[in-house]
Amino acid sequence: MKPYNILFLCTHNSARSILGEALASTHASGLFVGYSAGSTPGTTVNPFAAEIALDLGYTADKLRSKSWDEFAIPDAPKMDFIITVCDNAAGEVCPFWPGNPATAHWGFPDPSQISGSDDEKRHAFKEVMTGLKKRIDFLSALPLEKLDALSIHNELNKLAKI
Repeated sequence: MKPYNILFLCTHNSARSILGEALASTHASGLFVGYSAGSTPGTTVNPFAAEIALDLGYTADKLRSKSWDEFAIPDAPKMDFIITVCDNAAGEVCPFWPGNPATAHWGFPDPSQISGSDDEKRHAFKEVMTGLKKRIDFLSALPLEKLDALSIHNELNKLAKI
């Protein structure tokens, strides 16, 4: 079975969306290939997001902030799901996504805005990672190959409440 492509979007593509990309790509089910992008990507990946991604087994050469324009061109990978993970990206006018992927908003607070010790910052990133992992775990348990487009869209949106 072909894996499902998931694009995680966040404004700067340096923290939450990077975690989504790494979690989906390293998920034990093997069902997903994760991607991430932002409307105004940053210049670097947040070091706490990078640390978690590497701990998950994600390769360092894939950790970079990317513009969502990379995924709106004709020869870009076709996405099955587009998930926004920050409220700003959810409210922006997105590019046209080829293939009409299912979309949802799975909002999380921005862990890069936490002030305090490195342990407190690391904890905030791990909370986002845990929330994303729960949703991806539930997504992997769905009979995706048996669901129609509207059902998949509805299920993605139900997962936002987990």
